[in-house]
Amino acid sequence: MPIIHSKAIILSSLKYGDTSLIVKCFTLEEGIKSYMIKGVLKSKKGAFKPAHFQPLNQLQLVANHKLKSTLHSLKEVQVIHPYNTIHTSIIKQTIVLFLSEVLSSIIQEEEKNEGLYTYIETALIWLDTHTDISNFHLLFLLNLTKFLGFYPDISASHKKGFNLVEGKFTDTPHEKLTLSGTDLTLFKTLLGINFDTINRISFGKQERQRILRFVIKYFELHLEGYRKPKSLDILETVFS
Repeated sequence: MPIIHSKAIILSSLKYGDTSLIVKCFTLEEGIKSYMIKGVLKSKKGAFKPAHFQPLNQLQLVANHKLKSTLHSLKEVQVIHPYNTIHTSIIKQTIVLFLSEVLSSIIQEEEKNEGLYTYIETALIWLDTHTDISNFHLLFLLNLTKFLGFYPDISASHKKGFNLVEGKFTDTPHEKLTLSGTDLTLFKTLLGINFDTINRISFGKQERQRILRFVIKYFELHLEGYRKPKSLDILETVFS
């Protein structure tokens, strides 16, 4: 039974019985892993606390990874990037809940993906340390597609439309699932932006909702089995 030392990001926690949790993590060393945390909901003296396993918490863990098993066990955990604002801001909590649902759905591989891990890790630290974050989730999702293999082809961004199916710009803007006009302008605003220049974007509530739904449709078209996140409505309510 190999002992693994790895950084990990919590994607989800599911209550098991009355006292335990099944925790799904994206680990730096071995991709997606799930752990049974027995008795964590009743023990006040144990090494593990429920607070350790909040969505998108960043941990250093020591784990037993059982061969040919889908559920593993933890020996030690330590929070390595304690958040200062994410757990106290309703807006940031809602963003984190939404993004954890998205990430839990799309990351499936049990293998190392250091680039993707570092992107998520860095983005979450940025979210925790900044206040102008109303468009954070939009940029996070769009830039996430770089690591999933379908970031928009921007080589012909002067054209009149963007085809969501093909992931590239087109001169036939009236095709099905093609953004044009104002929708295209909104979409193009996000392209090429990084988190430190996100404050230059000024979207209204309805514009933000439209862009988010374009991006989610883009995910649905390029990721087999992807479905609209259940927490989307909560996110839109918070930003209304």
